Amino acid sequence: MNTIFRKSMLSVAGLAFAGGVFAGPIAAHANPVDAKPVAVAVQTAAPKPQGDQSHITLNDEQTANVKAIIAATKKAGLPERAAVISIATSLQESKLENLGHLGDANDHDSLGLFQQRPTSGWGTPEQITDPAYSTTAFLKGLKQVDGWQDMALTDAAQTVQVSAYPDAYAQWEQQATDLVAQHWNS
Repeated sequence: MNTIFRKSMLSVAGLAFAGGVFAGPIAAHANPVDAKPVAVAVQTAAPKPQGDQSHITLNDEQTANVKAIIAATKKAGLPERAAVISIATSLQESKLENLGHLGDANDHDSLGLFQQRPTSGWGTPEQITDPAYSTTAFLKGLKQVDGWQDMALTDAAQTVQVSAYPDAYAQWEQQATDLVAQHWNS
């Protein structure tokens, strides 16, 4: 640590200590003025979606995959925000279609709703193409991200997925939020 920075930090710490030594005795002898506890309500709002939003019309298979992602999220004991991140990720990766091997159009050996790769340790091809398994694998990765609950959706998804297009997840946040609101309690 350089000398100037160390001296600055010691000065700040010294001022804080001196202030506490001086104010402590004064505050201890102050007369309370009809002090009453104050209740503070803290309301947390869902983060506002970032950037332009995309939307697709879902078919029955895609809707079933939404429900499978929500069921796996609930089974993992995670909140609705985890389902929103999962669904937005799947919308970006596969448009909520459980993709098998796409031949020359395949991105390496990516499969399933989240385009997970067996060679990257996500599981076997059979596991990765099981919506419950692939969602659970994604959520396991998400839970390892410190502070994912308060991150922008695209940052949380990118930390798990490590995509070549890290900002692409954000465009699906509103539709994912709407889908979770629609299916969470059904």
